[in-house]
Amino acid sequence: MSNKRKFIISGGGSGGHIFPAIAIANALKIAYPDCKILFIGAQDKMEMEKVPAAGYKIEGLWISGFQRSFSAKNLSFPFKVLSSLRKAKQIIMKFNPDLVIGVGGFASGPTLHQAAKLGIPTLIQEQNSYPGITNIILSKKVDKICVAYDKLEKYFPKEKIFFTGNPIRSEVVNIANKKEKALEFFGLKPNKPVVLVVGGSLGARTINEAIENNLQSFIDNDIQLIWQTGKNYFNQADKAVLKLGNDSIRATRFITKMDLAYAAADIVVSRAGAIAISELCVVKKPTILIPSPFVAEDHQTKNASALVNYKAAILVKDSEQKEKLMSEILALNKNKEEQAKLVHNIAALGVKDATDAIISVANSLLK
Repeated sequence: MSNKRKFIISGGGSGGHIFPAIAIANALKIAYPDCKILFIGAQDKMEMEKVPAAGYKIEGLWISGFQRSFSAKNLSFPFKVLSSLRKAKQIIMKFNPDLVIGVGGFASGPTLHQAAKLGIPTLIQEQNSYPGITNIILSKKVDKICVAYDKLEKYFPKEKIFFTGNPIRSEVVNIANKKEKALEFFGLKPNKPVVLVVGGSLGARTINEAIENNLQSFIDNDIQLIWQTGKNYFNQADKAVLKLGNDSIRATRFITKMDLAYAAADIVVSRAGAIAISELCVVKKPTILIPSPFVAEDHQTKNASALVNYKAAILVKDSEQKEKLMSEILALNKNKEEQAKLVHNIAALGVKDATDAIISVANSLLK
């Protein structure tokens, strides 16, 4: 019998589930250097590409979400669930893990359900302030639940909840003493304010349109801009920036050096994904959040509201940004007192060592 620890991590569907999963896997590797880790994802989702790129093995299940509106796709849903339950059980029995961790997303449902049924210790990590339906159902079966927001006993059994925060990428939030290097990297001037706009990996069309319509306002108000457009909008943004012929605006498809982008920024405009928010709490920047209206169960509005209730961020609705976004940016840029208040309040919500806390909950479940 080998005494090497074995772990299964399941879930995905979006970067907001995949990056925490990889962060947990990396932390397990440090805690148990000779452990074996297997991921289980949904076979046509981005985890099938991102997880192997991070150096881990992954198995795919034939699973997707149930469409809330009437859709022909729902006809195959029961078959997908049965197929996934069967395959998840086969994978678990063959791999024989010591612990199964779910991070949310379609694949985690069947995997955690089967692991709990087989009597294997189970743990879920809930990133959002309002849990997804999969995790609410699983919470009755799993052993422990790691959360990043308070007041979740409304949805989960209180005795199973551990407040750990969300795992974040340490290389992204390590911004101390990098301001000068960051401004140099983006080719910006040290004596003018910088606004960073991040619309998620694919880019957010509505945010991009609101920014493009107001490029001249940035120039008129002497504000520099780092604008992450995502791949779909970049060509249009690039043309608009070239047309203005002003070197204070930097449009980019992706930001490879996110630490430098955070370090350069005086104000951040961002979607309200759970992991983005967790990073923003640690980098401590005055933040304007624009929740995506296209996310299941309206998670992003609930995440953003949790910060707004602490006066730790400003919220602009996606539907209102055409009228409101630029005026909020300009008002915040002028109001140093408001900036300081937002920084003070968001800093109080930052959790830097979430992965260590999650590993310690995992340890308590290992037989």
